[in-house]
Amino acid sequence: MSFLSVFITNQAAADYYSSGTVLSVNGQAAQIHLVEHQNDLDLVKKAARKLDNLGVLQVELSGSWEIEQQWAFALSFTTTNKQHHIKWCDDANINELSNRYRAMIFTRNITNATPEDLSPEILANTCENWLSGIDEKHISSKRWVGEALKEQGWMGIYHVGRGSTRPPVLIEIDYNPTGDINAPISACLVGKGITFDSGGYSIKSSEGMLSMKCDMGGAATVTGALGLAMLRGLKKRVKLFLCCAENLISGHAYKLGDVITYKNGTTVEVVNTDAEGRLVLADGLMAATETGSKLIIDAATLTGAAMVALGEEYNAFFALDKVLQQRVLEYSVQEFEPSWCLPLEKWHRYKCPSAFANTANSKSQKGGGGGGASNAAGFLSRFVNEEGTGWLHIDLAAAYNASGSVTMPVGATAQGVRTIARALLEE
Repeated sequence: MSFLSVFITNQAAADYYSSGTVLSVNGQAAQIHLVEHQNDLDLVKKAARKLDNLGVLQVELSGSWEIEQQWAFALSFTTTNKQHHIKWCDDANINELSNRYRAMIFTRNITNATPEDLSPEILANTCENWLSGIDEKHISSKRWVGEALKEQGWMGIYHVGRGSTRPPVLIEIDYNPTGDINAPISACLVGKGITFDSGGYSIKSSEGMLSMKCDMGGAATVTGALGLAMLRGLKKRVKLFLCCAENLISGHAYKLGDVITYKNGTTVEVVNTDAEGRLVLADGLMAATETGSKLIIDAATLTGAAMVALGEEYNAFFALDKVLQQRVLEYSVQEFEPSWCLPLEKWHRYKCPSAFANTANSKSQKGGGGGGASNAAGFLSRFVNEEGTGWLHIDLAAAYNASGSVTMPVGATAQGVRTIARALLEE
């Protein structure tokens, strides 16, 4: 199969066949015309989508491309059915681009996997195996499955996942390149791994449930980020906690009105079984806090409210530690992954009151009511240190495109992987 050579030019399109003003194709060559927008990465993405829609299967990036132009093209040209069909420019950026692509493909493929093929245990195994494939010598793990979660007090994951015949899992993956078993933990990553979310007894509509295979996008994103950091030369010890479960309806499923008692003594009334992500993340955050790590980042496809606020182009940042939040926001700028800070203060912890527990897991209103994304973050803040020092919560509003767009294909995006990897290396 032949490759179409793709060039970037600052000259306007000629009179031959043109697919819009940004792209022209002539035989085995195509040109992306950035006449007035030489650094406009959105135009590169639009051209990549046009080529995909024209049925182009393989491309070779030729001529002079900046690294971010190459990456923008790859993000938009790569689809669920067309991967590893790009030849990078023959320049000094090949290694970095190849590492990014490896992490991106892993993150997208696992997020796009069908819920039948990706049970909680398979998700945990797949993430561990992928990281071991990068550096098997320095990866180890332990896990709690099914009833063992209850025995060890990981009650959020246990209750959310007990309605499924496929048991829930908390897996701890330890990347320790130091070789010292007593080395301090420099950072912890926590990922929401809901492999399918029916909403439980607060059942979703058929339309709302269709894309819920992506509800483990947080687990995929933090795993992809750790892998990319490792490929970039990470030398610090990092622990990864993946909170994996299926949120299904059965005679053994958790119910509205249940009260969950967590390891730290916090009691939570379940007023919405579809607000399950925060319930499983609470366990992961407590496990991460127990390590003494000075940096904890969690990532989750947590709330529709974040998507209402930011659309599908930005991820949402929440932190009580505003200095950390600003630093990681700058990393997202440097890594060309749009992010935005939404409000979080200590008083957000009390926005979901309960007469039967310390807090409810949401408000009994559609979407959690006003400020739903901030209220969810406030709930999570109960499970880290009192001041929230060193903790950042990322609501992955941009993790998945159910219908695609003029710049991105249908499905998972892997947006956030580069930002988190950068934080692991810089913090």
